Amino acid sequence: MASSLLGELNLFSAYASTAATLMLLRTLINDVVPSPIRSAIESFFDRIMDHFLSRFVKRQDSVFTIVVDEEIGMTRNEVFEAAETYLRTIINPNTKRLKATKTVKQLGINLNMEKGEEVIDSFKGIELKWQFYVKEQEKDGKSSGASNQQSDKRFELSFNRVQKQTVVDEYLPFVLSKSKEIKAKERPVKLYTRDSGFDDEEDGEYCGWYWGCINLDHPATFEKLAMDRELKQSIIDDLDMFVRRKDYYRKVGKAWKRGYLLYGPPGTGKSTLIAAIANYLKFDVFDLELSSVYDNSELRKLLLYTKSKSIIVIEDIDCNSNLHDRTQSDDEPNSSDISANTKVTLSGVLNFIDGMWSTCSDERIFIFTTNHKEKLDPALLRPGRMDMHIYLGYCTPHAFDVLVGNYLGDIGEHKLVPEIKDMIKEVEITPAEVAEHLMRHIEVDVALQGVMDLMEQKKKEKGMKLAEEKVEPEKEEEGATMEVRKKKVKLDKEEGSIMEVEENKRDMNFLVKLLKNGVLTKSKKC
Repeated sequence: MASSLLGELNLFSAYASTAATLMLLRTLINDVVPSPIRSAIESFFDRIMDHFLSRFVKRQDSVFTIVVDEEIGMTRNEVFEAAETYLRTIINPNTKRLKATKTVKQLGINLNMEKGEEVIDSFKGIELKWQFYVKEQEKDGKSSGASNQQSDKRFELSFNRVQKQTVVDEYLPFVLSKSKEIKAKERPVKLYTRDSGFDDEEDGEYCGWYWGCINLDHPATFEKLAMDRELKQSIIDDLDMFVRRKDYYRKVGKAWKRGYLLYGPPGTGKSTLIAAIANYLKFDVFDLELSSVYDNSELRKLLLYTKSKSIIVIEDIDCNSNLHDRTQSDDEPNSSDISANTKVTLSGVLNFIDGMWSTCSDERIFIFTTNHKEKLDPALLRPGRMDMHIYLGYCTPHAFDVLVGNYLGDIGEHKLVPEIKDMIKEVEITPAEVAEHLMRHIEVDVALQGVMDLMEQKKKEKGMKLAEEKVEPEKEEEGATMEVRKKKVKLDKEEGSIMEVEENKRDMNFLVKLLKNGVLTKSKKC
């Protein structure tokens, strides 16, 4: 008893001596050290004191534990799912046991905590210990077979009691937020189409029976896009500015959305650019065909069943004559015109992208594509609807370099490349045509020679076309000259006829005068 009491006195004496020394140092620091440095030193000494107290004065009631069960009644616990996702990113490499999981639709293998393991985390100087527990129990109590077992899973989060408010108010929301970020990075981009008989959605998000989806496995990236470097960078900068300006859009009173019009000849990469934007932003794509929409009311319903962080695409929007420029007449029939199959009007589309219904979700992008921008009504193209007009034209020397890198790899300085680049400046050829010829052969020389032959053929066709265009005015001029000659001959004939009539008229008038003067007798008249 006496030895125990002596031990406690020695412990208390050591604690008192250490505390007094620290207090003395603290007083000296307050008098000598500047305030910023003093704050850092005080924080350091506070941590030493906390460690000393936890080491030598262990109090059972200083540890507080929060239990996070997997389920809440019949539903999954969001905090449990968030912790499971977050903790696999901070697992200690020295952990002895981990659980590997992967579904068919997941991109990679996930390593999760196994039962009995623990993970130490730190947040704002607070040490937090996560432990994972699994309790096996029988479903009905009648059998102990494996098929009749169910698992009761839970996390236990332990920390110092005095930090409870910080953990509840700041740390757990931080875990939820980080979990969403991790899921967004790991989640594959989805491609939605309407009235689909399948649905590949696995994250619980529901888009109604209007939309079905599959994984968008398109490999397009901005690095692989065959377009001018300046245009590519301007698109990336515009996208980056859009996604980080949520507060700005709310501040100025605008819906958080953006519109892009992609126009240019066929085969210039409009669809590939859409896929690259989706992969860059990790936004799902809703592919909408106006020909499948009955009227404006159905168009609004489709919009309501889309979601945030998505791209709504309408390709070849010029194929609907209801959206053509109302100030121009279109006398030529269009075999691809879809207006006969739908009652969607220009007003309905304008409300779809810029009306009250367009604000039902945030952070959305509208993309329209067309081969004939001049056919579209100006109301559809104004800023606020189509904010950025992106022309995707014919292949350029820089775009050719990108295509060669994509399909042939690093070929160094090949002798045909400068010649091809010079010819690209003279002829109109789409990136799709160049890519097709580069894919035909594995051998670099053969592939580039194929592109060279294509360029020469294009150049020859261009020369023939220019010659025809030059001959055409000459033919028109010659035809006009012949027409003038014909008209002159006709006028000459008409003039001769008029002169003959006038001469006959003068002769008759002369005879009448002779008769009146009695110069001519009746016999002579006869």
